[in-house]
Amino acid sequence: MPLVDGVSTAIADAMRKQDAARLAPLRMLKAAFVNKSVEKGHDLDDAEARQVVSSLVKQRKDSIDQFTKGGRQDLADKEAAEILVLETYLPAAVVPAAIDQAIAAAVAETGATSPKDLGRVMKATMARLAGQNVDGKAVNELVRRKLGA
Repeated sequence: MPLVDGVSTAIADAMRKQDAARLAPLRMLKAAFVNKSVEKGHDLDDAEARQVVSSLVKQRKDSIDQFTKGGRQDLADKEAAEILVLETYLPAAVVPAAIDQAIAAAVAETGATSPKDLGRVMKATMARLAGQNVDGKAVNELVRRKLGA
């Protein structure tokens, strides 16, 4: 079953069970799918749908940082609960060893030797990890450490 259809089914299920905590993020996800579909001009395939989910998770993580800094733990907790629902629609997170392997291969492939090569190494690393659930910010920090920045 395509991801978009799975979300629609999950919405109906959450409505039947009167699970408001799950229903709100699912509806928000469905709206994001519709918006992206209109923007693209065609129905989303699973890869595009996963990108939408991934961007929503990233937005929630950024919001949690802001809410925590602003002293609004109640809102940060709400965002964290939404992340838990959204992450069920993403593949399992990439293990750190796989990230290290991808970085090492990208460094070797690009011939990177200094922090100036960060962009090329990041591009090659993210291409190797495409389609997997990986945090770009964490990868960036690891690449910086590897290049001695």
